[in-house]
Amino acid sequence: MSKDRIVVGLDIGTTKICALVGRKDEFDKIEILGMGKAESLGVVRGVVNNIDRTVEAIRIAIGEAEKQANIDIRKVNVGIAGQHIQSFTQHGGIIRKNTEQEITLEDVERLNNDMYGTVTPPGKEILHVMPQDYTIDNESGIEEPIGMSGVRLEADFNIITADTFAIRNMKRCVVEHCQLEIDNLILEPIASSMSVLTQEEKEAGVVLVDIGGGTTDVAIFYRNIIRHTAVIPYAGNIITSDIKEACKIMETQAEKLKVKFGRAMTSETSENEFVSVPGLRGRSAKEIKVSFLATVIEARMHEIIQLVHNEIIKSGYVNKLVGGIVITGGGSQLASAPNLFQTLTGMDSRIGHPNEYLGKSKIEIAKSPMYATTVGLVLAGFKALDERLDKHAHTKSSSTNLPQNEKNTKQAESQNFFRKLTSSLKRFLMDETSDDKGVKY
Repeated sequence: MSKDRIVVGLDIGTTKICALVGRKDEFDKIEILGMGKAESLGVVRGVVNNIDRTVEAIRIAIGEAEKQANIDIRKVNVGIAGQHIQSFTQHGGIIRKNTEQEITLEDVERLNNDMYGTVTPPGKEILHVMPQDYTIDNESGIEEPIGMSGVRLEADFNIITADTFAIRNMKRCVVEHCQLEIDNLILEPIASSMSVLTQEEKEAGVVLVDIGGGTTDVAIFYRNIIRHTAVIPYAGNIITSDIKEACKIMETQAEKLKVKFGRAMTSETSENEFVSVPGLRGRSAKEIKVSFLATVIEARMHEIIQLVHNEIIKSGYVNKLVGGIVITGGGSQLASAPNLFQTLTGMDSRIGHPNEYLGKSKIEIAKSPMYATTVGLVLAGFKALDERLDKHAHTKSSSTNLPQNEKNTKQAESQNFFRKLTSSLKRFLMDETSDDKGVKY
């Protein structure tokens, strides 16, 4: 059955727009069937600022992915990011009607759904509702309330909001102009976390740092729950701009220098290494010292890492993050970046590759950190689809007319199953109130 299910992820980023088509193989890994990408000229720091250019790039990316996968794409899982993303903590609770029965998945869903009615500032709308710890009849610190008894069910929630106009413009591009249906709109660092973080890291406590083109996204996990998110308005593009200004060269040349010869630490370069950059017509080539290039990059990376470290401290989990820092995104491929993170923060650091959940595929480039978000969007789509099928199976099973003793047995099995399901939902941090997350062709 999994062979027949196909999910598409669409990453609308500052530097690139990428579409990825995937299906599950026999080992429950993602097989990449097609990939399409285009230069993003209508997005600035994760926000659409030119509809026509963004639509053109989406059409190119979707067209390439359709051609490679030999399918007709109708539904996509879309990532959203940008400095407009904000989060805050909110407390909520419900009074259960039937207190003689144990707390069920429906009770938890009702509480979660109620939180979508939380009042937000003008121009903001709720993107995700993330339960933290539950409280039952004043007993706090409960991670799994299903199966327990109580009258009042409460919880603290991490509520993530986005600008209404940012969401509206993205939907205009995808839905109105490209005639695609959005299955799920997902915060990009959440999607990235699904492709590059392990369950052990999320349990132990870890910081995900996704260095893109326009923004650096931060997500902090502890005990398998997302605890803090932030968006830093500096990333790969500003480093390129710094190189362009410092070296007095073209932006395209600055980008190539950064990718091919850039280092995040000056101490790891040689004083005798030079790079020759072609001059404009009629002008001689320019010799640039690699150590000078590294000095320019390191200065900006210092600033980015300091802002990331400030967010870690602000979260209150700085002393609990045993898993350290996982760096992903295109900016993570800058040489010596993990070493600089570790030097400045004192935390273990590694680069996050989205290869743990990928199976064999002709498109090996998808395993690069720069596609972590897109792979994560595909994983998010499959997870949401599985949740829908499990919920449908539960509804069908509970409506069957059974003898009373068999009903009790089935109820106990169902409660045990949904304790596991809710744990899985919290781990993958999916929006439980979304509709059908499958892709139809």
